[in-house]
Amino acid sequence: MKHSTDQHVDRVTRAVQSGAEAARSSLAASWRRSMEHFGLDPSARGAPDRIEMGELGQRRARLDRFMLVAGPKLDQLFGLVGTSGCGVLLTDSAGIVLDQRCGDADEDTFRSWGLWQGADWSEASEGTNGIGTCLAERRRVTIHRGDHFLARNIGMSCMDAPIFGTDGTIVGALDVSSARVDQTEGFNRLIAAMVAQTARTIEADYFRASFPGARIVVAEADDSEAAVLLAVDGDDLLIGATRGARRAFGLEPSGALKPRPASDLFGRGDGPLGFEKAERAAVVRALARAEGNVSEAARALGIGRATLYRRMKRLGIGET
Repeated sequence: MKHSTDQHVDRVTRAVQSGAEAARSSLAASWRRSMEHFGLDPSARGAPDRIEMGELGQRRARLDRFMLVAGPKLDQLFGLVGTSGCGVLLTDSAGIVLDQRCGDADEDTFRSWGLWQGADWSEASEGTNGIGTCLAERRRVTIHRGDHFLARNIGMSCMDAPIFGTDGTIVGALDVSSARVDQTEGFNRLIAAMVAQTARTIEADYFRASFPGARIVVAEADDSEAAVLLAVDGDDLLIGATRGARRAFGLEPSGALKPRPASDLFGRGDGPLGFEKAERAAVVRALARAEGNVSEAARALGIGRATLYRRMKRLGIGET
């Protein structure tokens, strides 16, 4: 083990010292951040930092609605990956683990690795790792074994995806980690796809929960990993947009949205264009998936049955 640890430290050090490698590789660039910006040593052996339980409680309380929405999705994801020895973790935007799932037989292992509530997995604390690098680069990542910065973390694989809040900024990260020595990169790719899909679902559900009285419009976009949702109030004013929607429609990238009528933003020409086209497409897809069951389609869209009937009538969509 000492031999492999020494080899890893040498590999990381050489990559950091090579400016060309850091310019070509995002992994080497992260290693360089870890060593030069955060002053970390790849041979450090201390356990991950953990915050006090009081502070952890405060962080959870600030994200109470987010955690309430995310909890069932963590359960579902763990149901898919837990039997293979994987754990599921949810963090805040600072990389602090707020919630996790793991099997009883794996609990000691995950505690020893620091994959537990209250642990700090930011790049500033742990260097290159799934959670920290995902948050730093604002994208989904897989950090497989020797990709980690710290030598003490090279026994694990981590698959992560960021989750964006209603204001377009990152609210947290979803992580699946495993310390199994037989876990392959091919298997990791399958898990990474599940993590990305679950993160997108949490983001969409959190958005809907944050605008309970609004009309939620689902639009299509080229980025299949981004939830593209818009919230419109009873006066036809746009009051909310996910990060994907902000990018798709050229809105403010983060923060509060400028007040604008939805009809002005998306346009209403002759026929179902812009906003109406996206709304009609969302309704038709929901009805098709529900095989014409209006109640089931309404639940999928997050609206009431009567509301869907009114929307269908306005858009000229028949039940058949």
